[in-house]
Amino acid sequence: MTQQPFSRPGAIDLSGLTRPAGQAPQHGPASGGAGAGAPAGGPAGGIGGAAGASAYALDVDEQSFQSLLESSMTAPVVLVFYSTSQAPESAQMARDVATVAGEYDGRFLAGLVDIDATPAIAQAMQIPQVPMLFVLLDGRPATQPIPGLIRIDELRTLFNQLGQQLTAQGITGRHQPRSVAAPVGEGEEQEPIADPRYAAAQDALGEGDIDRAVAEYQKLVDANPADTEAAAGLAMAKVLQRTQGVDLTEARAAGAANPDDVDAQTLVADLDMLGGHVDDAFNRLIDLVRRTSDADRNKAREHLLGLFAAVGNADPRVTRARGNLASALF
Repeated sequence: MTQQPFSRPGAIDLSGLTRPAGQAPQHGPASGGAGAGAPAGGPAGGIGGAAGASAYALDVDEQSFQSLLESSMTAPVVLVFYSTSQAPESAQMARDVATVAGEYDGRFLAGLVDIDATPAIAQAMQIPQVPMLFVLLDGRPATQPIPGLIRIDELRTLFNQLGQQLTAQGITGRHQPRSVAAPVGEGEEQEPIADPRYAAAQDALGEGDIDRAVAEYQKLVDANPADTEAAAGLAMAKVLQRTQGVDLTEARAAGAANPDDVDAQTLVADLDMLGGHVDDAFNRLIDLVRRTSDADRNKAREHLLGLFAAVGNADPRVTRARGNLASALF
């Protein structure tokens, strides 16, 4: 089978976006109980409105839910379901999602659903427990649901992963700030806007022209080396470029048969990255660095640094892998 990642224009593979390891989900049914008698259609806000003063978050009710789906057509929406009656601590997670979304200047919009106040939305989305987090793009879920409580530092890691992968695929739309003083569901809905810096690269990816996307991202990085989104986009576009037309089965078989072949191992590492197996990709190349020397070792190290750029230096997996790389080198 030939590997053809992200073949649909605008598609996004977020298989690597998962809840942090070691967190036990907080279970609780999404219907019945205290939420069953809550008034449908009213504004969410059993804790006074979890969105608070964030310009990039809103408390969702049945009226505003449709506009939220429309907003996700251009830029991602992070939807979190919580309940003060079933899981009181989930309300703090909802506030944390709003806080983190606000740190990205419109890259994300947080939609906060209090299922006690709006049980119909949870029932329609078939939410089995709270808290539960979804990423919406193009009006539908772009990830598997992520259940359980997630701390704010782990939320920042999730948002960072999502931002890196979106940029790499040219999905760079931004939401306009919302008036925090306006009641939910009132006022004219503002359309998300695309970041013009990435328009050329986005167009190239949408047309399936990976080589041109690499060239466009390279221009951005050359013009502003501090542009981390462009750097991540360039690194991931290069991964796409290197894996064009690659047969997944054959590549993995070659890697298994030639454990010290740098070209074979770096190709499998690229495929691991595309599949969301970030730690596997890092560990494969760190082990290769440990086993090789001279030119082969340097080639493996340089390739690994490129994958670090694709994931982002703020990601804890990169921090951990950098320490492991240093041990392998010295």
